[in-house]
Amino acid sequence: MSSTVLTQTTVETIEWTPDGVVMIDQTRLPRETAFVTCRTYLEVAEAIRKMIIRGAPAIGVAAAMGVALGALQSQDLDAELPLICESLAGTRPTAVNLFWAIERMKRLYASVRHLDLEEIRARLVSEACRIREEDIAINEAIGRHGAPLVPDGKTVLTHCNAGALATAGFGTALGVIRAAVRMGKKIDVFADETRPFLQGARLTAWELLRDGIETTLITDNMAGHFLKSGRIGCVVVGADRIAANGDVANKIGTYSVAVLAKENAVPFYVAAPVSTLDLSLPSGDRIPIEERAAREVTHLQGVHVAPDGVKVANPAFDVTPHRYVSAIITERGVARSPYNESLRSLCQPV
Repeated sequence: MSSTVLTQTTVETIEWTPDGVVMIDQTRLPRETAFVTCRTYLEVAEAIRKMIIRGAPAIGVAAAMGVALGALQSQDLDAELPLICESLAGTRPTAVNLFWAIERMKRLYASVRHLDLEEIRARLVSEACRIREEDIAINEAIGRHGAPLVPDGKTVLTHCNAGALATAGFGTALGVIRAAVRMGKKIDVFADETRPFLQGARLTAWELLRDGIETTLITDNMAGHFLKSGRIGCVVVGADRIAANGDVANKIGTYSVAVLAKENAVPFYVAAPVSTLDLSLPSGDRIPIEERAAREVTHLQGVHVAPDGVKVANPAFDVTPHRYVSAIITERGVARSPYNESLRSLCQPV
């Protein structure tokens, strides 16, 4: 895996290139814009694990490209593809898009495995690139469906980063915000810092400022104060997995924001592609929650801020019960309660 620091006008989250899978290194933003080139599927897996690339849709695209890279370097796909897929699937357990993309690549392989090896490789590369392009179009559609829900002349609160950096482009929650601005709505954004990895402070604020969208950074524990103030018109967040009943797994702290929003009668919207739905799970109680390293809590940007020897809990996600969710915005439309019916309807073949 190689890294290059570049300055460019258009920042692509992830691209397939002749040199390998190129992705922006999100651990180094906003201090510098650096790009990492992954030349093997193991390097893609490591980039996902280390959160060089993160965000449910983005790691789905990365996983698909990782499978394609593995295929290019394999002489026996029947024997090696299961190991390639297992290595990528073992990186992060919560975001279902990762597993969705891997399964899509496995299904394609099953349908073309009778072809010669070079043709199989070409088909897998093409499919991975297609997943990337589809993701951008899906996010733009999410934005179109969600923009009408955003109140004009108000502030939008968002938590974590569900923007272009979390996807192949445009974003889910930030896609809704971008689409609302394109409609001519006069809005500004409050971005939660999102401890402990600071995706809001480092990534969301960076993205929105580049777009010229007025943005105010707040600490996570300020959300209740501003939701009570009447200034915030709605909350829009992304999701890593959504159960059949509408329970939503998203970055840790989302549940707290949702409870505070409901207490203050502020609509709480979730923006996510249909691939984030996991209708095999009846409720969020079954969603696996990733536990990350203690160092993310005890250190802040490399500086030790906690006493040595203290115990640390660091769940990366929490689950917001469906009763706090005003609507779920997807590329196929807006789902509302009862989610067991509306989400299943969205998943019907089109």
